[in-house]
Amino acid sequence: MEKEKISAAIREGRTALGMELGSTRIKAVLIGPYHTPIASGAHDWENRFENGYWTYHLDDVWAGIQHAFADLAADVQSQYGVPLTTLGALGVSAMMHGYLPFAADGAQLAAFRTWRNTTTAQAADALTARFGFNIPQRWSIAHLYQAMLNGEAHTKNIAFLTTLAGYVHWQLTGEKVLGVGEASGMFPIDSAACDYNAAMCDSFNAILQQEGYAYTLQNILPRVLPAGGAAGTLTEAGACLLDPTGTLQPGVPLCPPEGDAGTGMAATNSVSPRTGNVSAGTSVFAMAVLEKPLSRVYPEIDMVTTPDGAPVAMVHCNTCTSDLDAWVRLFGEMAAAAGAPVEKSALYELLYQKALTGEADCGGIVSFNCYAGEPVSGLADGCPLTARAADVSLTLGNFMRAQLYAAMATLRIGMDILFEKEQVALETLFGHGGLFKTKGVGQRLMAGALGVPVAVLKTAGEGGPWGMALLAAYSQERTPGQTLGDFLQTAVFAQAEGERMEPDSADAAGFNTFMARYKACLPAERAAAAAVKG
Repeated sequence: MEKEKISAAIREGRTALGMELGSTRIKAVLIGPYHTPIASGAHDWENRFENGYWTYHLDDVWAGIQHAFADLAADVQSQYGVPLTTLGALGVSAMMHGYLPFAADGAQLAAFRTWRNTTTAQAADALTARFGFNIPQRWSIAHLYQAMLNGEAHTKNIAFLTTLAGYVHWQLTGEKVLGVGEASGMFPIDSAACDYNAAMCDSFNAILQQEGYAYTLQNILPRVLPAGGAAGTLTEAGACLLDPTGTLQPGVPLCPPEGDAGTGMAATNSVSPRTGNVSAGTSVFAMAVLEKPLSRVYPEIDMVTTPDGAPVAMVHCNTCTSDLDAWVRLFGEMAAAAGAPVEKSALYELLYQKALTGEADCGGIVSFNCYAGEPVSGLADGCPLTARAADVSLTLGNFMRAQLYAAMATLRIGMDILFEKEQVALETLFGHGGLFKTKGVGQRLMAGALGVPVAVLKTAGEGGPWGMALLAAYSQERTPGQTLGDFLQTAVFAQAEGERMEPDSADAAGFNTFMARYKACLPAERAAAAAVKG
Protein backbone atom coordinates (compact mmCIF):
# COMPACT_ATOMS: atom_id res chain seq x y z
CA MET A 1 0.00 0.00 0.00
CA GLU A 2 2.83 2.39 0.88
CA LYS A 3 4.50 1.79 -2.50
CA GLU A 4 1.21 2.53 -4.25
CA LYS A 5 0.94 5.86 -2.40
CA ILE A 6 4.50 6.78 -3.38
CA SER A 7 3.88 5.73 -6.99
CA ALA A 8 0.83 8.02 -7.09
CA ALA A 9 2.84 10.91 -5.61
CA ILE A 10 5.53 10.42 -8.28
CA ARG A 11 2.97 10.34 -11.10
CA GLU A 12 1.21 13.43 -9.77
CA GLY A 13 4.40 15.42 -9.16
CA ARG A 14 4.05 15.56 -5.37
CA THR A 15 7.79 15.19 -4.98
CA ALA A 16 10.91 17.33 -4.69
CA LEU A 17 14.33 16.57 -6.14
CA GLY A 18 17.62 17.78 -4.74
CA MET A 19 20.83 17.42 -6.74
CA GLU A 20 24.22 18.23 -5.26
CA LEU A 21 27.54 18.35 -7.07
CA GLY A 22 30.03 17.46 -4.36
CA SER A 23 33.77 17.17 -4.66
CA THR A 24 33.80 13.43 -5.37
CA ARG A 25 30.16 12.55 -6.00
CA ILE A 26 27.14 14.01 -7.75
CA LYS A 27 24.05 12.78 -5.95
CA ALA A 28 20.31 13.11 -6.57
CA VAL A 29 17.71 12.50 -3.84
CA LEU A 30 13.95 12.40 -4.46
CA ILE A 31 11.61 13.00 -1.54
CA GLY A 32 7.89 12.39 -1.27
CA PRO A 33 5.05 14.14 0.55
CA TYR A 34 6.49 13.21 3.98
CA HIS A 35 9.90 14.70 3.07
CA THR A 36 11.73 11.39 3.44
CA PRO A 37 13.96 10.05 0.65
CA ILE A 38 12.16 7.65 -1.68
CA ALA A 39 14.80 7.21 -4.42
CA SER A 40 18.34 8.28 -5.21
CA GLY A 41 21.01 8.25 -7.89
CA ALA A 42 24.71 9.05 -7.95
CA HIS A 43 27.78 9.55 -10.11
CA ASP A 44 31.38 9.49 -8.91
CA TRP A 45 33.85 12.02 -10.28
CA GLU A 46 37.14 13.66 -9.39
CA ASN A 47 38.72 17.07 -9.82
CA ARG A 48 41.74 17.58 -12.06
CA PHE A 49 44.88 19.59 -11.43
CA GLU A 50 45.58 21.43 -14.69
CA ASN A 51 47.71 24.48 -15.46
CA GLY A 52 48.18 25.19 -11.77
CA TYR A 53 44.50 24.97 -10.78
CA TRP A 54 42.12 22.39 -9.34
CA THR A 55 39.25 22.21 -11.81
CA TYR A 56 36.39 20.23 -13.34
CA HIS A 57 35.51 20.35 -17.04
CA LEU A 58 31.96 21.51 -17.76
CA ASP A 59 31.44 18.53 -20.08
CA ASP A 60 32.11 16.35 -17.06
CA VAL A 61 29.55 18.35 -15.08
CA TRP A 62 26.77 17.46 -17.52
CA ALA A 63 27.88 13.88 -18.02
CA GLY A 64 27.80 13.45 -14.25
CA ILE A 65 24.44 15.17 -13.76
CA GLN A 66 22.85 13.09 -16.52
CA HIS A 67 24.25 9.86 -15.12
CA ALA A 68 23.07 10.68 -11.58
CA PHE A 69 19.59 11.60 -12.85
CA ALA A 70 19.39 8.46 -15.00
CA ASP A 71 20.43 6.41 -11.97
CA LEU A 72 17.66 8.08 -9.95
CA ALA A 73 15.06 7.53 -12.68
CA ALA A 74 16.04 3.85 -12.89
CA ASP A 75 15.67 3.57 -9.11
CA VAL A 76 12.19 5.10 -9.33
CA GLN A 77 11.18 2.71 -12.12
CA SER A 78 12.61 -0.31 -10.28
CA GLN A 79 11.00 0.46 -6.93
CA TYR A 80 7.66 1.93 -7.95
CA GLY A 81 7.06 0.85 -11.55
CA VAL A 82 6.52 4.37 -12.91
CA PRO A 83 8.63 6.66 -15.12
CA LEU A 84 9.88 9.95 -13.70
CA THR A 85 8.08 12.41 -15.96
CA THR A 86 7.57 15.37 -13.63
CA LEU A 87 8.51 16.81 -10.25
CA GLY A 88 6.83 19.07 -7.76
CA ALA A 89 10.02 21.07 -7.23
CA LEU A 90 13.71 20.90 -8.06
CA GLY A 91 16.82 22.39 -6.51
CA VAL A 92 20.51 22.31 -7.43
CA SER A 93 23.41 22.72 -5.03
CA ALA A 94 27.15 22.30 -5.36
CA MET A 95 30.46 22.87 -3.66
CA MET A 96 30.59 26.55 -2.77
CA HIS A 97 32.85 29.36 -3.94
CA GLY A 98 35.20 29.18 -6.91
CA TYR A 99 35.34 31.04 -10.18
CA LEU A 100 33.28 30.54 -13.34
CA PRO A 101 33.40 33.59 -15.66
CA PHE A 102 31.38 33.87 -18.89
CA ALA A 103 31.26 36.29 -21.81
CA ALA A 104 28.12 38.01 -23.07
CA ASP A 105 27.57 35.20 -25.61
CA GLY A 106 27.75 32.56 -22.87
CA ALA A 107 31.27 31.39 -23.73
CA GLN A 108 33.37 30.19 -20.79
CA LEU A 109 36.28 32.61 -20.37
CA ALA A 110 38.52 30.62 -18.01
CA ALA A 111 38.69 27.12 -16.60
CA PHE A 112 36.55 26.58 -13.50
CA ARG A 113 38.71 27.32 -10.45
CA THR A 114 37.31 25.42 -7.49
CA TRP A 115 37.22 26.16 -3.77
CA ARG A 116 40.28 23.93 -3.37
CA ASN A 117 42.69 26.41 -4.94
CA THR A 118 44.90 28.44 -2.63
CA THR A 119 46.28 30.79 -5.30
CA THR A 120 44.60 34.05 -4.28
CA ALA A 121 46.41 35.06 -1.08
CA GLN A 122 47.42 38.47 -2.46
CA ALA A 123 43.87 39.35 -3.47
CA ALA A 124 42.24 37.88 -0.37
CA ASP A 125 44.55 39.82 1.95
CA ALA A 126 44.06 43.08 0.05
CA LEU A 127 40.27 42.78 0.02
CA THR A 128 40.11 41.77 3.68
CA ALA A 129 42.02 44.93 4.56
CA ARG A 130 39.94 47.07 2.20
CA PHE A 131 36.55 45.81 3.39
CA GLY A 132 37.35 45.17 7.06
CA PHE A 133 35.73 41.78 6.47
CA ASN A 134 37.42 38.41 6.08
CA ILE A 135 37.66 37.39 2.42
CA PRO A 136 38.90 33.77 2.22
CA GLN A 137 41.05 32.65 -0.70
CA ARG A 138 38.37 30.40 -2.16
CA TRP A 139 35.69 33.13 -2.46
CA SER A 140 34.71 34.16 -5.96
CA ILE A 141 35.60 37.81 -5.42
CA ALA A 142 39.13 36.80 -4.37
CA HIS A 143 39.51 34.76 -7.56
CA LEU A 144 38.25 37.67 -9.68
CA TYR A 145 40.56 40.21 -8.07
CA GLN A 146 43.56 37.86 -8.26
CA ALA A 147 42.90 37.33 -11.98
CA MET A 148 42.82 41.12 -12.36
CA LEU A 149 46.08 41.48 -10.43
CA ASN A 150 47.60 38.78 -12.62
CA GLY A 151 46.67 40.79 -15.70
CA GLU A 152 44.53 38.01 -17.15
CA ALA A 153 42.96 39.47 -20.29
CA HIS A 154 39.67 37.60 -19.95
CA THR A 155 38.67 39.69 -16.91
CA LYS A 156 37.85 42.62 -19.20
CA ASN A 157 35.23 40.55 -21.01
CA ILE A 158 33.27 39.10 -18.10
CA ALA A 159 29.51 39.46 -18.46
CA PHE A 160 28.52 36.90 -15.81
CA LEU A 161 30.44 35.47 -12.87
CA THR A 162 28.90 32.60 -10.95
CA THR A 163 29.48 29.43 -8.95
CA LEU A 164 28.99 25.83 -10.05
CA ALA A 165 25.47 25.69 -8.58
CA GLY A 166 24.63 29.01 -10.19
CA TYR A 167 25.94 27.82 -13.56
CA VAL A 168 23.87 24.62 -13.54
CA HIS A 169 20.74 26.51 -12.45
CA TRP A 170 21.30 29.07 -15.23
CA GLN A 171 21.51 26.34 -17.85
CA LEU A 172 18.38 24.62 -16.53
CA THR A 173 16.23 27.74 -16.23
CA GLY A 174 17.88 30.66 -17.99
CA GLU A 175 17.87 32.53 -14.64
CA LYS A 176 21.10 34.11 -13.33
CA VAL A 177 20.33 33.82 -9.62
CA LEU A 178 21.76 32.40 -6.40
CA GLY A 179 20.38 31.55 -3.01
CA VAL A 180 21.67 33.95 -0.38
CA GLY A 181 23.70 31.26 1.38
CA GLU A 182 25.55 30.41 -1.82
CA ALA A 183 25.92 34.10 -2.71
CA SER A 184 27.57 34.67 0.67
CA GLY A 185 30.49 32.58 -0.58
CA MET A 186 30.94 34.88 -3.57
CA PHE A 187 30.81 38.27 -1.88
CA PRO A 188 29.89 39.61 1.59
CA ILE A 189 26.16 39.75 2.31
CA ASP A 190 24.07 42.31 4.18
CA SER A 191 21.72 40.02 6.11
CA ALA A 192 19.16 42.79 6.70
CA ALA A 193 18.90 43.52 2.97
CA CYS A 194 19.41 39.88 1.92
CA ASP A 195 21.73 41.15 -0.80
CA TYR A 196 25.38 41.88 -1.46
CA ASN A 197 26.84 44.44 0.93
CA ALA A 198 26.28 47.74 -0.90
CA ALA A 199 29.20 49.65 0.64
CA MET A 200 31.65 46.86 -0.20
CA CYS A 201 30.26 46.62 -3.74
CA ASP A 202 30.87 50.36 -4.14
CA SER A 203 34.41 49.93 -2.82
CA PHE A 204 35.20 47.19 -5.33
CA ASN A 205 33.50 49.10 -8.14
CA ALA A 206 35.96 51.92 -7.45
CA ILE A 207 38.79 49.48 -8.20
CA LEU A 208 37.05 48.41 -11.42
CA GLN A 209 36.59 52.01 -12.51
CA GLN A 210 40.17 52.91 -11.65
CA GLU A 211 41.47 49.99 -13.72
CA GLY A 212 39.29 50.81 -16.71
CA TYR A 213 36.72 48.01 -16.48
CA ALA A 214 33.41 48.72 -18.20
CA TYR A 215 31.25 46.75 -15.74
CA THR A 216 30.31 46.92 -12.07
CA LEU A 217 29.86 43.98 -9.71
CA GLN A 218 26.10 44.43 -9.88
CA ASN A 219 26.34 43.89 -13.66
CA ILE A 220 28.09 40.54 -13.43
CA LEU A 221 27.07 38.84 -10.16
CA PRO A 222 23.94 36.65 -9.89
CA ARG A 223 20.79 38.11 -8.36
CA VAL A 224 20.36 37.10 -4.71
CA LEU A 225 17.26 35.27 -3.48
CA PRO A 226 16.27 33.98 -0.02
CA ALA A 227 15.06 30.43 0.57
CA GLY A 228 11.59 30.04 -0.90
CA GLY A 229 12.12 32.68 -3.57
CA ALA A 230 10.87 32.07 -7.11
CA ALA A 231 13.92 31.10 -9.15
CA GLY A 232 12.44 30.09 -12.50
CA THR A 233 11.22 26.88 -14.09
CA LEU A 234 12.82 24.05 -16.00
CA THR A 235 12.99 25.03 -19.68
CA GLU A 236 12.76 22.59 -22.59
CA ALA A 237 16.51 22.93 -23.11
CA GLY A 238 17.09 22.46 -19.40
CA ALA A 239 14.95 19.33 -19.29
CA CYS A 240 17.00 17.87 -22.15
CA LEU A 241 20.23 18.71 -20.34
CA LEU A 242 19.01 16.93 -17.23
CA ASP A 243 17.36 13.99 -18.98
CA PRO A 244 18.42 13.52 -22.63
CA THR A 245 15.85 10.69 -23.01
CA GLY A 246 13.07 13.31 -23.03
CA THR A 247 11.08 11.54 -20.31
CA LEU A 248 11.25 14.43 -17.83
CA GLN A 249 8.98 17.26 -18.93
CA PRO A 250 9.75 21.01 -18.63
CA GLY A 251 7.88 23.42 -16.39
CA VAL A 252 9.14 22.15 -13.03
CA PRO A 253 9.61 25.07 -10.57
CA LEU A 254 13.13 25.49 -9.20
CA CYS A 255 14.14 26.99 -5.88
CA PRO A 256 17.22 29.22 -5.54
CA PRO A 257 20.45 27.25 -6.04
CA GLU A 258 22.44 26.79 -2.83
CA GLY A 259 25.88 25.72 -1.72
CA ASP A 260 26.82 22.67 0.26
CA ALA A 261 26.98 24.79 3.42
CA GLY A 262 23.34 25.82 3.10
CA THR A 263 22.12 22.33 2.24
CA GLY A 264 24.01 20.97 5.24
CA MET A 265 22.20 23.46 7.46
CA ALA A 266 18.84 22.41 6.04
CA ALA A 267 19.63 18.70 6.33
CA THR A 268 20.48 19.08 10.01
CA ASN A 269 17.84 21.63 11.04
CA SER A 270 20.62 24.09 11.85
CA VAL A 271 19.24 27.42 10.67
CA SER A 272 18.34 29.05 14.01
CA PRO A 273 20.65 30.78 16.56
CA ARG A 274 22.69 28.48 18.87
CA THR A 275 22.42 25.66 16.34
CA GLY A 276 25.32 24.37 14.30
CA ASN A 277 26.45 21.54 12.12
CA VAL A 278 29.64 19.93 10.97
CA SER A 279 29.95 18.46 7.49
CA ALA A 280 32.83 16.03 7.20
CA GLY A 281 33.64 14.54 3.82
CA THR A 282 36.31 15.48 1.26
CA SER A 283 36.50 18.83 3.03
CA VAL A 284 35.25 19.63 6.53
CA PHE A 285 33.42 22.69 7.72
CA ALA A 286 31.51 23.61 10.85
CA MET A 287 28.93 26.35 11.05
CA ALA A 288 27.42 28.18 13.98
CA VAL A 289 24.33 30.36 13.57
CA LEU A 290 25.16 33.48 15.57
CA GLU A 291 23.14 35.36 18.16
CA LYS A 292 25.29 38.47 17.65
CA PRO A 293 28.04 39.60 15.26
CA LEU A 294 31.65 38.62 15.96
CA SER A 295 33.68 41.29 17.76
CA ARG A 296 36.39 41.45 15.12
CA VAL A 297 37.65 40.03 11.83
CA TYR A 298 39.37 36.64 11.97
CA PRO A 299 41.13 35.31 8.86
CA GLU A 300 40.30 31.76 10.02
CA ILE A 301 36.54 32.42 10.21
CA ASP A 302 34.24 32.89 7.21
CA MET A 303 31.07 34.89 7.63
CA VAL A 304 28.33 33.36 5.49
CA THR A 305 24.56 33.04 5.91
CA THR A 306 21.81 30.50 6.30
CA PRO A 307 19.63 29.90 3.21
CA ASP A 308 17.28 32.56 4.59
CA GLY A 309 20.03 35.11 5.27
CA ALA A 310 20.91 34.83 8.99
CA PRO A 311 24.61 35.37 9.82
CA VAL A 312 26.71 32.24 10.26
CA ALA A 313 30.32 31.81 11.37
CA MET A 314 31.99 29.04 9.38
CA VAL A 315 35.30 27.30 9.83
CA HIS A 316 36.22 25.66 6.53
CA CYS A 317 39.14 23.28 6.02
CA ASN A 318 40.19 22.08 2.59
CA THR A 319 40.92 18.45 3.43
CA CYS A 320 39.12 15.99 5.68
CA THR A 321 38.75 12.36 4.62
CA SER A 322 40.87 12.22 1.45
CA ASP A 323 44.01 10.87 3.13
CA LEU A 324 41.98 8.70 5.48
CA ASP A 325 40.24 7.17 2.44
CA ALA A 326 43.62 6.60 0.80
CA TRP A 327 44.84 4.59 3.80
CA VAL A 328 41.64 2.53 3.82
CA ARG A 329 42.18 1.75 0.14
CA LEU A 330 45.77 0.72 0.88
CA PHE A 331 44.68 -1.67 3.63
CA GLY A 332 42.05 -3.02 1.25
CA GLU A 333 44.74 -3.73 -1.36
CA MET A 334 46.81 -5.50 1.28
CA ALA A 335 43.87 -7.69 2.30
CA ALA A 336 43.14 -8.55 -1.33
CA ALA A 337 46.81 -9.35 -1.99
CA ALA A 338 46.75 -11.70 1.01
CA GLY A 339 43.80 -13.55 -0.51
CA ALA A 340 41.28 -12.19 2.00
CA PRO A 341 39.48 -9.30 0.27
CA VAL A 342 37.17 -7.21 2.44
CA GLU A 343 34.09 -5.43 1.11
CA LYS A 344 34.48 -1.63 1.19
CA SER A 345 31.86 -0.78 3.83
CA ALA A 346 33.06 -3.65 6.05
CA LEU A 347 36.65 -2.42 5.72
CA TYR A 348 35.67 1.07 6.84
CA GLU A 349 33.74 -0.39 9.76
CA LEU A 350 36.71 -2.55 10.76
CA LEU A 351 39.31 0.23 10.60
CA TYR A 352 37.13 2.93 12.20
CA GLN A 353 36.24 0.61 15.09
CA LYS A 354 39.92 -0.25 15.43
CA ALA A 355 40.62 3.45 16.02
CA LEU A 356 38.59 3.25 19.23
CA THR A 357 41.04 0.66 20.55
CA GLY A 358 43.95 3.08 20.16
CA GLU A 359 45.30 5.22 22.96
CA ALA A 360 43.39 8.48 23.52
CA ASP A 361 46.40 10.52 22.31
CA CYS A 362 47.26 8.08 19.49
CA GLY A 363 50.27 6.92 21.51
CA GLY A 364 52.39 9.78 20.19
CA ILE A 365 51.67 9.44 16.46
CA VAL A 366 50.97 12.74 14.72
CA SER A 367 49.46 12.95 11.25
CA PHE A 368 48.72 15.66 8.68
CA ASN A 369 46.06 14.90 6.07
CA CYS A 370 46.63 18.02 3.96
CA TYR A 371 46.14 17.48 0.22
CA ALA A 372 46.07 21.23 -0.40
CA GLY A 373 46.98 24.35 1.51
CA GLU A 374 45.12 25.07 4.75
CA PRO A 375 44.74 28.80 5.48
CA VAL A 376 43.23 28.07 8.93
CA SER A 377 46.50 26.47 10.04
CA GLY A 378 48.72 28.76 7.96
CA LEU A 379 49.78 26.14 5.39
CA ALA A 380 50.31 27.45 1.86
CA ASP A 381 50.64 23.94 0.39
CA GLY A 382 49.66 20.47 1.46
CA CYS A 383 51.54 17.22 1.86
CA PRO A 384 50.12 14.15 3.65
CA LEU A 385 52.54 13.30 6.45
CA THR A 386 52.61 10.90 9.40
CA ALA A 387 55.38 11.17 11.99
CA ARG A 388 56.31 9.53 15.29
CA ALA A 389 59.20 9.22 17.68
CA ALA A 390 61.19 5.99 17.48
CA ASP A 391 59.82 4.72 20.78
CA VAL A 392 56.14 5.31 19.93
CA SER A 393 53.86 2.29 19.84
CA LEU A 394 52.86 1.86 16.19
CA THR A 395 49.66 -0.16 16.46
CA LEU A 396 46.79 -0.25 13.99
CA GLY A 397 44.52 1.30 16.61
CA ASN A 398 46.89 4.20 17.27
CA PHE A 399 47.52 4.71 13.56
CA MET A 400 43.84 4.79 12.60
CA ARG A 401 42.98 7.06 15.49
CA ALA A 402 45.70 9.46 14.31
CA GLN A 403 44.20 9.48 10.81
CA LEU A 404 40.76 10.33 12.21
CA TYR A 405 42.23 12.99 14.50
CA ALA A 406 44.09 14.51 11.54
CA ALA A 407 40.75 14.92 9.75
CA MET A 408 39.53 17.06 12.67
CA ALA A 409 42.66 18.94 13.72
CA THR A 410 42.46 22.00 11.48
CA LEU A 411 38.77 22.36 12.28
CA ARG A 412 39.60 22.44 15.98
CA ILE A 413 42.02 25.34 15.45
CA GLY A 414 39.25 27.44 13.93
CA MET A 415 36.55 26.41 16.39
CA ASP A 416 38.78 27.39 19.32
CA ILE A 417 38.49 30.99 18.10
CA LEU A 418 34.69 30.89 18.26
CA PHE A 419 34.50 29.14 21.61
CA GLU A 420 37.37 30.84 23.45
CA LYS A 421 37.60 34.32 21.95
CA GLU A 422 33.96 34.95 21.02
CA GLN A 423 32.18 32.77 23.59
CA VAL A 424 29.90 31.34 20.90
CA ALA A 425 27.51 28.90 22.55
CA LEU A 426 26.21 25.80 20.78
CA GLU A 427 23.76 23.40 22.33
CA THR A 428 24.53 20.64 19.83
CA LEU A 429 26.49 20.15 16.63
CA PHE A 430 24.69 18.02 14.07
CA GLY A 431 27.09 15.84 12.10
CA HIS A 432 26.68 14.63 8.54
CA GLY A 433 28.93 13.36 5.78
CA GLY A 434 31.14 10.36 5.20
CA LEU A 435 33.09 10.66 8.47
CA PHE A 436 29.91 9.84 10.40
CA LYS A 437 28.74 6.84 8.38
CA THR A 438 30.40 4.31 10.69
CA LYS A 439 28.08 4.40 13.67
CA GLY A 440 29.46 6.00 16.81
CA VAL A 441 33.11 6.43 15.79
CA GLY A 442 33.51 9.76 13.99
CA GLN A 443 30.67 11.14 16.12
CA ARG A 444 32.36 10.19 19.39
CA LEU A 445 35.79 11.43 18.40
CA MET A 446 34.40 14.71 16.98
CA ALA A 447 32.56 15.37 20.24
CA GLY A 448 35.80 14.85 22.16
CA ALA A 449 37.80 16.94 19.70
CA LEU A 450 35.49 19.98 19.85
CA GLY A 451 34.11 19.62 23.37
CA VAL A 452 30.51 19.86 22.10
CA PRO A 453 27.79 17.18 22.02
CA VAL A 454 27.49 15.81 18.48
CA ALA A 455 24.20 14.43 17.19
CA VAL A 456 23.79 12.35 14.05
CA LEU A 457 20.28 12.05 12.69
CA LYS A 458 19.04 8.91 11.00
CA THR A 459 18.87 10.90 7.75
CA ALA A 460 22.47 12.19 8.04
CA GLY A 461 23.69 9.81 5.36
CA GLU A 462 21.57 11.60 2.76
CA GLY A 463 23.32 14.89 3.59
CA GLY A 464 23.36 17.82 1.18
CA PRO A 465 21.18 16.46 -1.65
CA TRP A 466 18.41 15.73 0.85
CA GLY A 467 18.86 19.22 2.31
CA MET A 468 18.51 20.65 -1.20
CA ALA A 469 15.33 18.63 -1.74
CA LEU A 470 13.96 20.10 1.52
CA LEU A 471 14.73 23.63 0.30
CA ALA A 472 12.95 22.82 -2.96
CA ALA A 473 9.94 21.51 -1.03
CA TYR A 474 9.90 24.63 1.17
CA SER A 475 9.70 26.84 -1.91
CA GLN A 476 6.42 25.18 -2.92
CA GLU A 477 4.87 24.16 0.40
CA ARG A 478 5.50 27.05 2.78
CA THR A 479 2.52 28.87 4.19
CA PRO A 480 2.39 32.70 4.30
CA GLY A 481 4.84 33.98 6.86
CA GLN A 482 6.32 30.55 7.60
CA THR A 483 10.06 30.79 8.12
CA LEU A 484 12.49 28.14 6.94
CA GLY A 485 13.23 27.25 10.57
CA ASP A 486 9.54 26.77 11.33
CA PHE A 487 9.04 24.63 8.22
CA LEU A 488 11.98 22.38 9.02
CA GLN A 489 11.02 21.99 12.68
CA THR A 490 7.32 21.26 12.14
CA ALA A 491 7.17 19.56 8.74
CA VAL A 492 10.46 17.65 8.67
CA PHE A 493 12.21 17.19 12.02
CA ALA A 494 9.38 17.04 14.57
CA GLN A 495 9.71 13.24 14.79
CA ALA A 496 13.34 12.96 13.67
CA GLU A 497 15.31 10.01 15.00
CA GLY A 498 18.97 10.22 15.88
CA GLU A 499 21.64 9.76 18.50
CA ARG A 500 23.41 12.43 20.56
CA MET A 501 26.82 11.79 22.11
CA GLU A 502 28.40 13.86 24.87
CA PRO A 503 32.17 14.51 24.81
CA ASP A 504 34.14 11.76 26.56
CA SER A 505 36.63 13.27 29.03
CA ALA A 506 39.39 10.80 28.12
CA ASP A 507 38.92 11.46 24.39
CA ALA A 508 38.98 15.22 25.01
CA ALA A 509 42.21 15.03 27.02
CA GLY A 510 43.82 12.74 24.44
CA PHE A 511 42.86 15.01 21.58
CA ASN A 512 44.29 18.02 23.41
CA THR A 513 47.60 16.17 23.72
CA PHE A 514 47.47 15.24 20.03
CA MET A 515 46.79 18.89 19.14
CA ALA A 516 49.80 20.08 21.10
CA ARG A 517 52.01 17.73 19.07
CA TYR A 518 50.19 18.70 15.85
CA LYS A 519 50.88 22.41 16.35
CA ALA A 520 54.49 21.72 17.33
CA CYS A 521 54.98 19.74 14.11
CA LEU A 522 53.47 22.35 11.78
CA PRO A 523 56.97 23.56 10.74
CA ALA A 524 57.78 19.99 9.69
CA GLU A 525 54.60 19.86 7.59
CA ARG A 526 55.49 23.16 5.92
CA ALA A 527 58.99 21.91 5.16
CA ALA A 528 57.72 18.61 3.78
CA ALA A 529 55.19 20.37 1.53
CA ALA A 530 57.87 22.73 0.23
CA ALA A 531 60.31 19.88 -0.40
CA VAL A 532 57.76 17.74 -2.23
CA LYS A 533 56.53 20.67 -4.30
CA GLY A 534 60.09 21.59 -5.17
